[in-house]
Amino acid sequence: MFSLFLDGNSVLRRCVIAAVASGLGFSAHAADIKVVAPNAVKESVLEIGSQFAKATGHKVIFTWGGSEAITKRIADGEEFDIVVTTSQAIDRMASAEKVAAESKVDFSRSAVAAAVRADVPRPNISTVDGVRQALLNAESIAISSGASGRYFEQLFERLGVAEQIKHKIKQPPSGAQIGDLLANGGAQLGFQQVSELLHAKGIVYLGPLPAEIQNYTVWSAGLHKSSQRPDLARALILALAAAEAKGVLRQSGLEPL
Repeated sequence: MFSLFLDGNSVLRRCVIAAVASGLGFSAHAADIKVVAPNAVKESVLEIGSQFAKATGHKVIFTWGGSEAITKRIADGEEFDIVVTTSQAIDRMASAEKVAAESKVDFSRSAVAAAVRADVPRPNISTVDGVRQALLNAESIAISSGASGRYFEQLFERLGVAEQIKHKIKQPPSGAQIGDLLANGGAQLGFQQVSELLHAKGIVYLGPLPAEIQNYTVWSAGLHKSSQRPDLARALILALAAAEAKGVLRQSGLEPL
């Protein structure tokens, strides 16, 4: 098994070697590692998890959803080996004795960005005033029900447009992809994490918001206290934060930490 790892992708080398050196031995029998994670990190976490599975011979089973939905699932008692969600949510789960506090790893952060439906004029959002005008001019505006959606509700107040645009706001359930809503004609202008809009099909990606009104969500991973394979789970958490994983994270629109 370790010869396979040593010949495999370098993203995992240091973290798995470190895990083994720390006494986190691996079973000779293949195991299932259950991970719940938000769509905002799907592309990179799926890639790193797939490399981990190939390197170790174990199976990584993913469940995807919005950050709000993940919080509810954990609170309702659903069990996984690894929970990936916002840093604040992991802290709350640790306080609730759902996640091992010492296992928490902040591995990336994401900015928020804008996109439009492919058949509408492309607004200039390079300035704060440009964002304000885009909001006022749009026929309909989509925001998420997760971390970025909460921020935009506050931002609209800061920009002084909340009352003027409230009738245009569309906010689908947690886990919904704003890019899909735009592509399907459900809204004209949309905002979500960079990593969720950057590679979405059927839309025009406008880019991140100006620095003056930018907001970052820190993504973290933690060990669920019900995990039956904590050794493997901890090693995969290390893989997410490994130096060699930075390229995978950047490619998906995340910023490594």
